[in-house]
Amino acid sequence: MIIKRNILFDPANEERILHIYLPDGYEDSDKRYPVMYCFDGHNLYLDEDATYGKSWGFKQFLDSWEKELIMVGVECSHTDRLNEYSPYDNKGGFLGELTGKGHETLDWMANTLKPMIDKEYRTYSFREATAICGSSMGGIMAIYAGVAFSDTFSKCACISSAISYCMKPLLADIESYDIAEDTKFYLSWGEHEGGPWKVAPDVDSRAAINNNKVAKHLQEKGALTRVVYQPDGNHCEASWELLVPEFMDYLWLNR
Repeated sequence: MIIKRNILFDPANEERILHIYLPDGYEDSDKRYPVMYCFDGHNLYLDEDATYGKSWGFKQFLDSWEKELIMVGVECSHTDRLNEYSPYDNKGGFLGELTGKGHETLDWMANTLKPMIDKEYRTYSFREATAICGSSMGGIMAIYAGVAFSDTFSKCACISSAISYCMKPLLADIESYDIAEDTKFYLSWGEHEGGPWKVAPDVDSRAAINNNKVAKHLQEKGALTRVVYQPDGNHCEASWELLVPEFMDYLWLNR
């Protein structure tokens, strides 16, 4: 079952749409469930809601997956997404000038959205039962969530993260924050989005170098990582959907 409801996004004083997946039988039981929070919530479940007409296919996956959970997707701002999904300022380059509002976005998710979900739905509220997922700029936010908010989020799916513009401050934050040692990160990139390479796209493309560097710094802080190169992968929902079974099994079932 998918529920759509509005919530006030306090940092922008604007309403945003929540796209909430509840397991089959939710209304007929008193069971509690773990929760996964996701960026770009309109792209998760149904093609007709997705920006480019193709979703991640999460509804079909979750309907048949062996573990039951609640998924809470937050629809992005369609005018200020890059700023709200960036933890860092940026002065130029391919993303242009950014005023990073990502910390405020995640603070709202951890301290306003999550308590509301825990109050109104039957959840397991502890961090070991709380995950976060995002792609592209949402992937950066998922990494940052596991770094700066690891007291809230214990599992992070960081898909096709657009990290090349912010490697220096991101690595500095990994060094400076206390990251819970059981925090899990799944880091991935696709063959056709990794940038130029000399040896192979899974070895020395820009995405390969950056994701492996982030993983190394996370491992040095005691976090758990899986770094995945997707052959023929593109920067789109159709490619990300193919990764869903793997990262969900890794994060939730230790496979």
